[in-house]
Amino acid sequence: MRCAVIFLTILLYIPHARITFAVRKRESLSFLNSNNPIAIMFSPEFDKQLRQMERDGVISRKQFLQISAAAAALATLGTDKAYAAKSSARGRIVIIGGGAAGIGMAARLKRALSNPDITIIDPSEKHFYQPGFTLIGGGVYGKDDVWRNQADLMPEGVKWVKDVVTMVHPTQNKVVTAQNGTIDYDFMVLAPGVKYDWSRIEGITYQQIGQGNAHTIYDWRGAQLTWPAMREFAEKGGRGVFCDTYTKHKCGGAPKKICLLTWDNARKLGTTDRIEMQYLTGSSQLYNVPHFTPRLEEIYRERNIPVEMQCKLKAIDTHDKKAYFEQTLTAADGTKSTRTLKQEYDFMHFMVPQCAPDFVRESGLSWTEGSLAADGWAMADQYTLVHKTYPNIICLGDCAGIPTSKTSAAVRKQLPIAVANLVSLMEGGAPEARYNGYAACPIVTEYGKVLMCEFDYEKKEQITFPLSLLDMSKEQWVAWLLKVYALKPIYFELMLRGLY
Repeated sequence: MRCAVIFLTILLYIPHARITFAVRKRESLSFLNSNNPIAIMFSPEFDKQLRQMERDGVISRKQFLQISAAAAALATLGTDKAYAAKSSARGRIVIIGGGAAGIGMAARLKRALSNPDITIIDPSEKHFYQPGFTLIGGGVYGKDDVWRNQADLMPEGVKWVKDVVTMVHPTQNKVVTAQNGTIDYDFMVLAPGVKYDWSRIEGITYQQIGQGNAHTIYDWRGAQLTWPAMREFAEKGGRGVFCDTYTKHKCGGAPKKICLLTWDNARKLGTTDRIEMQYLTGSSQLYNVPHFTPRLEEIYRERNIPVEMQCKLKAIDTHDKKAYFEQTLTAADGTKSTRTLKQEYDFMHFMVPQCAPDFVRESGLSWTEGSLAADGWAMADQYTLVHKTYPNIICLGDCAGIPTSKTSAAVRKQLPIAVANLVSLMEGGAPEARYNGYAACPIVTEYGKVLMCEFDYEKKEQITFPLSLLDMSKEQWVAWLLKVYALKPIYFELMLRGLY
């Protein structure tokens, strides 16, 4: 069964298998042509990942050839996709943000429109595969495994303005930039990501990441600093403190992953008796998806990692290595009270509170009431992703004020919905495509196993085939293969090209 699932995972998640096999066997590549989207998928990235799987002993040479041969055979049954006719709708589209949502939107819109007029506003020279930061922090990836030059990812024909947005005037259809003046639009895609609000934690700033052995992998440099510190802690022992945050945030599973990988490092070194670990969450439970929560809680109990609920990190004393939390307590009669928790540590991993970029709120694009208002998240319809006040604005990605997790997997599912609805609006129609809130969080529970959590708005499991052939309420080795070897090439070579 496991080999079958590996095969299906490679076949369905990484359609490059047929090409790679043909290249290795020196067979004809005549099936690669401009009308076949699989040609665009041809990239050394996939071959690199397959070679790495062989070097790591994940699959044997014989297994690799068997899987590749089977994939090649099935691929010959039909690799061409039928694409809908391009829309002749016209309009100036401005995309704010050049991350997964922004680049993915531009690529898909290029395919959907006959005469696309697309501008992306983003200042970044590097584009990071941010889900890989956890694997840098865990010593699996190197620092240069997770980024590409932004220029190499920009879809051909899309205008790139290397700048930051300071204001949007939605009633006038104008975007104000810091250095390039005002840019007019007919339709706008709002996808600027999140802002890390360091002002909410006393005693530490962005520049001080790593000082006092307080680390965060929610930053490329921070991820690099985390791995040697984690390793040293596992070797020497001591007290480890791990926490998430109380705002909506990117990849809520990342702090749990770092916590569990730290413990697993100690297990591999035979030093678990030297460490004491504590996890503090800003939520009322460790995880809120019923299908996966029982096993995750069980893992924390098995490893003797106590969990404190409803804790807000308020300050870090990097000199004395102490962290201060405000914990909300609820009595039996519903009465709430707060107390301060002081946590001494030798190694700490923390998450910074997050909010929408300032210009979103200042431009009147944020929610003004409800739980999503406090941090300025964009006022998007959770199903259509259209702004609730300005129907010529589409909101998606981490900035969108919708009740789902902020992950690249969520963006992948939002992209086709956002494109379909934007094109429909450009054609004068109604936004009829619906997003069901799908998100995924591959929680690395140890080196070689992942609890792959996939769910929707209702927190019901939405297991993707072929993983649905396994019991995904428990951690699986196949999910580790997907996390480490497959998802990154899928991201760079398919998702950002508008092909997946």
